[in-house]
Amino acid sequence: MKIMKFGGTSVGKPERMHQVRELITRDNEPKIVVLSALSGTTNTLVSIGESCAQGEKAGAKDIIDKLEAHYRSFVKDLLKPGPARDKANGIVSEHFEFLNIILKISFNEALNKDILAQGELLSTKLFSCYLQQEGLTHKLLPALEFMSIDSYDEPQVGSIKVRLGMLLEENKETPLFITQGYICRNAKGEIDNLKRGGSDYTASLVAAAIQASVCEIWTDIDGMHNNDPRIVDKTLPIETLSFDEAAELAYFGAKILHPASIWPAQHYNVPVKLLNTMQPDAKGTIIQEKASSRGAKAVAAKDGIIAIKIKSSRMLLAYGFLRKIFEVFEKYRTPIDMVTTSEVAVSLTIDTKAHLAEIIKELEPFGTVEVDEEQTIVSVVGHELAEEKATLTRLFDALDGIPVRMVSFGGSPHNVSLLVPAEHKKKTLQLLNKGLFGL
Repeated sequence: MKIMKFGGTSVGKPERMHQVRELITRDNEPKIVVLSALSGTTNTLVSIGESCAQGEKAGAKDIIDKLEAHYRSFVKDLLKPGPARDKANGIVSEHFEFLNIILKISFNEALNKDILAQGELLSTKLFSCYLQQEGLTHKLLPALEFMSIDSYDEPQVGSIKVRLGMLLEENKETPLFITQGYICRNAKGEIDNLKRGGSDYTASLVAAAIQASVCEIWTDIDGMHNNDPRIVDKTLPIETLSFDEAAELAYFGAKILHPASIWPAQHYNVPVKLLNTMQPDAKGTIIQEKASSRGAKAVAAKDGIIAIKIKSSRMLLAYGFLRKIFEVFEKYRTPIDMVTTSEVAVSLTIDTKAHLAEIIKELEPFGTVEVDEEQTIVSVVGHELAEEKATLTRLFDALDGIPVRMVSFGGSPHNVSLLVPAEHKKKTLQLLNKGLFGL
């Protein structure tokens, strides 16, 4: 059995859903299809939640009405007049009745999670109606019945495997299942989600749980590229990546793949394919256990980085100094991306402001704290970069004129990361594209 995940742009228009139907019926292998919400829906649902949180019920009502009109139009274009369209319109009525009810009750974060779940619930149910119209045997597999996270927002892989296995066993004659990406239940049993990009995560978790033959991620770009095509004019798709290389690229800014979606597939050695819904015959990128070659494969950039420097003359010979600093970040559950040290200073980076004020306050007793926002991490990713001296030479030669704030090299054999001011991101990516890949 294989997994096929389709993102928002792949199901965002009725004709795209028609394409998805063609793709999932190209072979006879049993499959689970994971769908995101229709493109733009999640952002709209976020706006509804924000309006409700601010007490702007009239504004929320206006957004809800416009979104409902969009879905009514979508159903009309997706389905022919008849039972399937009637069923789909009933589904739309049901979900928008819920969204209108929330305007009459007290708003809280649990309710907000319910609001955010409506996009995936709608897309999968409407797609199921379309498949029913087309006479395709399938079953809707509710993600809320098997996808769960613990109190630390980590997926419960063991429980997912057991519950999903039971559902599949109950329907073992069914060749095709449709399920929701992104949504899940939390440790309290409430509706929750796997955060932005979580549909990739769902697909990878499901693939790991059933030991799928492959996990296909279908988007609107033909695989992972060697650089950001939105910024750099000449980029090339990468045919093969190792799990380690792909994980580095996803974490450090490659938008095509959710950063957390690699480890379940890697742990259970399920190959991942990144494919293009609009160009289904393009090779795309396959992610597997072994790297295809040494050297630089791609460049990625992660924005919104905050650099923090702690300077202290007491650092020298101070046993446990670094541990105490890292404990502050652990306390506020704030991951650190890069670290460099000297005899009198520690520099590190984080990617969230969520607890920045509290972190700074707790770091100040250790020394002078300097904070620089609006930074970008640019990462060069490949296999055994440390062994490719010529690659490293080209890398640093290409950066002439770029004010590099930090360099991280050696922590991973697959990655060299550079911290640069955000305004130099574009030029840095372009220079590395030319220096490393000759493009």
